[in-house]
Amino acid sequence: MDNPMRVGQVALVGRPNVGKSTLMNALVGERVAIVTHKPQTTRHSIRGWVTDERGQAIFVDTPGMHSDAHSLLNHRLNQMANQTLFDVDVVVLVADATYISQEDMRVLEKLAETDQCAKILAFNKIDQVQDRSELLVQTKRLTALCAFDAVVYLSAKTRSGLDDLMAEVFSNLPEGELIYPVDEFTDRPVRFLVAELVREQLMLQLHQEIPYGLTVVTERFEEQGDRVHIHALIIVGEERHKGMVIGKKGDVLKRVGTRARQRIEQLLDQSVHLELHVKTKSRWMENAHQLDQLGYAQ
Repeated sequence: MDNPMRVGQVALVGRPNVGKSTLMNALVGERVAIVTHKPQTTRHSIRGWVTDERGQAIFVDTPGMHSDAHSLLNHRLNQMANQTLFDVDVVVLVADATYISQEDMRVLEKLAETDQCAKILAFNKIDQVQDRSELLVQTKRLTALCAFDAVVYLSAKTRSGLDDLMAEVFSNLPEGELIYPVDEFTDRPVRFLVAELVREQLMLQLHQEIPYGLTVVTERFEEQGDRVHIHALIIVGEERHKGMVIGKKGDVLKRVGTRARQRIEQLLDQSVHLELHVKTKSRWMENAHQLDQLGYAQ
């Protein structure tokens, strides 16, 4: 008798900057989520799935859970991440194997409070661990505080341990029928992915607080012959940031545009003409109506 198909949703949760988005992309095999070295890069719950002979695991990459939610936007991101714990079949707590912080412990406490789903502890970045005995100590410490169904050790960057994680995920998913098409990998529209790739380059090119006060919207996406014409709007929260995003003689915006266009062409496998514009919407991160319009709904 054939093994039944196992299908369900799997949340990747953890504090900012533990590698959830890198892990998501490694598992799905596509650039579903943008990745930078800056915390709080992920601002949306993004789904990407893996379909094989075992079934379909639908991964949900969530914003990093953090305690310093100073803006309305950050408050909503925390709400989004917390709600995910109650909407999935499996939760994977991603921890940085090189460093366990108080933020990790706060996420662990939230996870320990729910018994509605299976729980997997995934230590990421094990390729950077010097003392494996300390990792064992941390494993005992965390598993004593929360009833995990499994513990895995992996490196999203080198892809080691991913098979172990997938085996544990599928063994904890319920039986069911496939939900998403086999030949697709995310439920996010192309316009969203394009805007995120532009924001990724802004996060990488800009410094200090500026990246956290901006967002990107794809205003126009048109296929003309063998080329896609895209107009993207960069929204900043303060007028003084507008000039910083543009740069002297437009050098920053040109650099962002060039690198984002290359990423978008890889995504679409098509030639792209990308135009970027910058506009100030004062304190948009604190405006509930603007957050709704920009896709940061409650």
